[in-house]
Amino acid sequence: MQENYLAKWLNNELTEEELAAFKESDEYTSYQRIIKASDSLNGPDFDMENALEAVKNKRTLHESKVVQLKPFRRFLQVAAAVMIIMIGSYFYLNTLDESFSTQYAQNEEVILPDSSKIILNADSEISFNPKKWDKNRNVTLKGEAFFKVAKGKRFTVATDHGTVAVLGTQFNVENRKGFFEVTCFEGLVGVTYNGKETKLPAGTSFMVVDGNIVASETPKSSTPSWLNKESTFKSIPLKYVLAEFQRQHDIQVETQNIDLGKLFTGTFSNTNTDLALQSISVPSQLQFKLDGKKVLFYAESAP
Repeated sequence: MQENYLAKWLNNELTEEELAAFKESDEYTSYQRIIKASDSLNGPDFDMENALEAVKNKRTLHESKVVQLKPFRRFLQVAAAVMIIMIGSYFYLNTLDESFSTQYAQNEEVILPDSSKIILNADSEISFNPKKWDKNRNVTLKGEAFFKVAKGKRFTVATDHGTVAVLGTQFNVENRKGFFEVTCFEGLVGVTYNGKETKLPAGTSFMVVDGNIVASETPKSSTPSWLNKESTFKSIPLKYVLAEFQRQHDIQVETQNIDLGKLFTGTFSNTNTDLALQSISVPSQLQFKLDGKKVLFYAESAP
């Protein structure tokens, strides 16, 4: 049998003579059995609509998985932001100083973390970091304060004029505009001014007035006079005396035709306003006029 009979037979291209010859061959009988067996085989039904729905569901499932990742990623971003804020807040709070201040005619006592004591005079302020006190015993002072340091505890007092280093002692620091004075009542104090350190044993003072270091009187008591409700001065320019009166009595001071650089020596009461005015005006040969919360100091020769 020709080799191409099978192809021509499958395509229905055999002639009658060729078909008769092909049917007489052994191959024809085998091919017939194959065709008969193939006809009994049924292929699976194909539903186009179900197939499209399956593809659609598969795509939706894939998209939902991707969407679910976005909220989780968002959560991670928010968590990271919260963590940064918490860490920043922690470091900020640990570097934040605690402050105490007084107004005119007011005193206040402050106890430090190591039980050291500070008493603030009127119109004064201190600040320190309680979180870092064990490593950094540093106090910043504006105004005037008396310090009673716990035994064996060293710390420093920083001011606009200079730095005071102490160890288990009692001392007073006054840090006003143009005026700086440190007095040691017990122990030893080191005062650094313009880069130079001066050691102050008990019973000595260091004073700077208008940028000049001046000799100061030996303290006659174991505490500053303002703790006893008095303000004491020894050869101090009158402008600083009047400024202290204003702080202690919360009375606005005005002046007319007087020399504010004139030196004053004396004491006035921090609680009795009338007595204080007399204590300032008489030795200074000044007149004054008190009107409510204001007082005018003027020279006797002024109209």
